[in-house]
Amino acid sequence: MLNFPQTPTKLPRVITVPGIIADEDGGLHDGDTDVHSSQCQEKKIIVANFLPLHAQKDSESGSWTFSFDEDSLQLQLKDGFSSDAAVVYVGSLKVDIDSSEQEEVSRKLLEEFNCVPTFLPPELQNKFYHGFCKQHLWPLFHYMLPICPDYGNRFDRSLWQAYLSANKIFADKVMEVINPEDDYVWVHDYHLMVLPTFLRKRFNRVKLGFFLHSPFPSSEIYRTLPVRDEVLRALLNADLIGFHTFDYARHFLSCCSRMLGLDYESKRGYIGLDYFGRTVYIKILPVGVHMGRLQYALDHPSSSTKIKEIQEQFKGKTVIVGVDDMDIFKGISLKISAVEQLLQQRPGLQGKLVLVQIINPARSTGKDVQEARRETYESTRRVNDTFGFPGYEPVILIDHPVSFYEKAAYYAMAECCIVNAVRDGMNLVPYKYIVCRQGAPKMDEALKIASGSSRSSMLVVSEFIGCSPSLSGAIRVNPWDIDAVANALNIAISMPDLEKQLRHEKHYRYVSSHDVAYWARSFMQDLERACRDHYSKRCWGIGFGMSFRILALSPSFRKLSIDLLISAYKKTSRRAIFLDYDGTVVPQTAIVKSPSPEVISVLNNLCSDPQNTVFIVSGRGKNSLSDWFAQIENLGIAAEHGYFIRWSSKSNWQTSPVASDFDWKRMAEPVMKLYTEATDGSYIETKESALVWHHQDADPNFGSSQAKELLDHLENVLANEPVVVKRGQQIVEVKPQGITKGLVAEKVLSTMIIEGKLPDFVLCIGDDRSDEDMFESILNTAYSSSVSSAPEIFACTVGQKPSKARYYLDDTADVLTLLQGLAAAPSLKSRSCAEPEVAFENIV
Repeated sequence: MLNFPQTPTKLPRVITVPGIIADEDGGLHDGDTDVHSSQCQEKKIIVANFLPLHAQKDSESGSWTFSFDEDSLQLQLKDGFSSDAAVVYVGSLKVDIDSSEQEEVSRKLLEEFNCVPTFLPPELQNKFYHGFCKQHLWPLFHYMLPICPDYGNRFDRSLWQAYLSANKIFADKVMEVINPEDDYVWVHDYHLMVLPTFLRKRFNRVKLGFFLHSPFPSSEIYRTLPVRDEVLRALLNADLIGFHTFDYARHFLSCCSRMLGLDYESKRGYIGLDYFGRTVYIKILPVGVHMGRLQYALDHPSSSTKIKEIQEQFKGKTVIVGVDDMDIFKGISLKISAVEQLLQQRPGLQGKLVLVQIINPARSTGKDVQEARRETYESTRRVNDTFGFPGYEPVILIDHPVSFYEKAAYYAMAECCIVNAVRDGMNLVPYKYIVCRQGAPKMDEALKIASGSSRSSMLVVSEFIGCSPSLSGAIRVNPWDIDAVANALNIAISMPDLEKQLRHEKHYRYVSSHDVAYWARSFMQDLERACRDHYSKRCWGIGFGMSFRILALSPSFRKLSIDLLISAYKKTSRRAIFLDYDGTVVPQTAIVKSPSPEVISVLNNLCSDPQNTVFIVSGRGKNSLSDWFAQIENLGIAAEHGYFIRWSSKSNWQTSPVASDFDWKRMAEPVMKLYTEATDGSYIETKESALVWHHQDADPNFGSSQAKELLDHLENVLANEPVVVKRGQQIVEVKPQGITKGLVAEKVLSTMIIEGKLPDFVLCIGDDRSDEDMFESILNTAYSSSVSSAPEIFACTVGQKPSKARYYLDDTADVLTLLQGLAAAPSLKSRSCAEPEVAFENIV
């Protein structure tokens, strides 16, 4: 039996966290707090659809008896935690408990098993599990679309509401036992994908991980789900999201990119998504098996007895074993057809080859399961009628519950194991088969195998199952290609013993070292790391319903208050204002890129005050900027990131002396053209000082991928040229070295200081990576030793994101409102002064 640490006698029903008090009926008074509590032992709260329990009711006494389900993954993963870790399970029982008995059963399960049952009402359970989970999510995640009513169920909004209601009940039950400051919550599988939102609503800083045990479909499939955004946003309320394979994670990240506009970054081996200031980490690690449980089964007397029976039954025959649930995705009939094909191609195998197909009970009901069962039996009957004879059936179906010990005996006896699913999240059958083929003392004795002798195994696995990438020694097949599967089976059973042994040894090393404890320990370590900065940021809950998310910002990063800015503006007499253009005064997504009349008006008002020095600092060309702002006489413009600069419309354009050789354009432009031709929706913008490749109208994933390739290509081609190659918002830009927006701000401020016009107010607003240089520059220049008194500095980014700025505004509408407030504010008495001309040559 599994060696489970003794459970605590009782978990507290009243949580000792300030502001969160559980009533006797389980209700909660929620008051999120930043005060860390150490009064409760840290717990791991494992939340899954079903509790890891067996339940049985005594027909005479009417009392319930419960025991742990030792085959449950949720129970086995506890081995990955420290021996003194407190683990609590939240989920449903697999039996209906009368409402009059629920309170007593809850008490019993909490005290004796550390389990908290959810007790979903039967009607809700049916709509939630058999309805939304099994009729919508399960088929969709296995690439089955409801093209017509005969092949799937159309979306039913009432089932979605049931799914939300069930997840809400699970959240309420977690609330009864959680100490949110200390405990970790680990949610499992597609049944509870919106649970993170309900938990995050209650506690902004809940330590929350989620692992998906099913496939995650490609974006082409997933985006057919009518509630696609709600589910994605709910998952992103977790701190760590786990997947079995990179393919599943890649599909999830692609959906986040295409539907929510989120890009991921990989840093030192960790994949993270920035979501409103929080980093949501992605974990890729397939689950493993419980080695102790398998070893126990192999040494059990029932296994030894069964394997002797199997040896006698299949004496002189080659046994291939398959173990699958009865559902439409397991490919059982395709597997049987492959055996049929093999017997047709290799008549000599007739009477010598047997496929033992063990069928686990179906997890759902419906016409698709009945159809799969009918097809399986028809295929079996056809093969046995064609190739069987008295005393020999090439396909043996075992369609009744089979104990774990019996399965272990079949695994140990079989020369080959085939898993032919057309789509499966993970499937641990190959792992179990490998461990059982490795043997155990009593199993070896029953098989009459010398201890320490070489072992062998052969696997034929579908390339569409989650365990396939980790089994490099298996023969991978396309389950739809019956000829290829038949050929793979033939190769597997006829392979030389030495090669079988080498493949087995390779697999066993992996499976034994990457067991369920390793998986659980690795996931929990990453979850702890993902939650480390919970208290380093300030958090706000924003959004309603399933659009709820957390906005997390640095304590020193806050929204710029218009009142605060106007107050400082009124008290000062020499002001410098730097404004980015695209994404700051004009929306990034605007079709019309010229400034609106409101923008022209507010800038005119600001520039009419002689105490203000206002600059538009943009990456755009000087011609378009000078045309758009021709009406504003005193507006300074820095074009092409500062390659061109002028102080007013009456001034001449000054050109930066650092760049005079543009021969590099002849090298860069052909490379950009190559990528433009290959990337639909991209184009090249030619500036006097720079070349820019735009991909905002291209496919998001392909455009981003091409931008990375172009960046690398250009860096190699231009390695010896005096240029820099940078990525921006949906662009790749090549420009001369030493041309930055930060240099513009530095030169303008330095000129003002040299002219004796010391600025006592500096405002800088921008939204792009290039604007970060300005934020850094104004701080360095304004606080330099040549400045007698530090000015009021307001560096402000547009949008909540990591930035060198201390302040943020939400969007361009906020920027315009702020500028209008400044323009309308009364000023100190103006001091008449001529605007200085600046030439780059004069700045050191």
